Amino acid sequence: MNRSIRLLPLLASLLALPPALTPALPAAEPTNAAEAAAKKAAEDQRIAALYHEKVATLSPARQAWEKVLQENLGTGFYLPIHRRDFLKGTSTAWDFVADDPKLPRVLLIGDSVSRGYTLAVRAALAGQANVHRAPENCGPTANGLKKLATWLASASPGKWDVIHFNFGIHDRATPLADYTARLTQILTRLQATGAKLIWASTTPIPDDPAKKQTAASIVERNTAAATLMAQHGVALDDLFTAITPKLATLQNPHDVHFTAAGYAFLGQHVAASIATQLPAK
Repeated sequence: MNRSIRLLPLLASLLALPPALTPALPAAEPTNAAEAAAKKAAEDQRIAALYHEKVATLSPARQAWEKVLQENLGTGFYLPIHRRDFLKGTSTAWDFVADDPKLPRVLLIGDSVSRGYTLAVRAALAGQANVHRAPENCGPTANGLKKLATWLASASPGKWDVIHFNFGIHDRATPLADYTARLTQILTRLQATGAKLIWASTTPIPDDPAKKQTAASIVERNTAAATLMAQHGVALDDLFTAITPKLATLQNPHDVHFTAAGYAFLGQHVAASIATQLPAK
């Protein structure tokens, strides 16, 4: 006999029982999105409170840097990650950099790919330069025009010997004429600092029709940027050409980002480019 048929009389008898005698069903685990979101919000608040308590114990210089990060990382993604890393003592691209006054100062400007190779650059240039980075994912050129003054002043005293910069992945849908015009304005502002400038070509991205993303868009913007930089005598760090033959092993599948080995490779390449522009000791 079918098992479900045999269970029907039992089910009917249970339904006929008075409420007080009906067997209690086990309580369901909270699974709805609202409950999950509430739990995450509560945990984020707990982490934020611990973070602020710890920041209050730091030196004035370190507190000032943490304030810059709080104002620029954005509450939705990077800041919560930073708070957790900070509390765990994990070294990240946004670590406070205590300058050695005898060494030149370097600023890295770029998106999440730049963030990914920052620690490798610091390690490679240890003892040669104080390597800082902008206090956020710098995003597209439109954001660069809006935030450049903040990035340049983010680490006191704000004087830079070398600035290594890139915009591209977040501009893949920006009309090429607008991209070039904005990049020209950014370049003009950076030249006014008196720092040696290095333009990093944008690393490759995969075709992704769902995201309206094409590999060709990066080639087009790299070509436009290279022309502009050559016109102004800016050094080129050609990350695109360096990493392209190694994409199969160093880039995450179907992603613009890289593996740990990929970021180590990029960091070494960036450090080598910066070393050529450091002032003589």
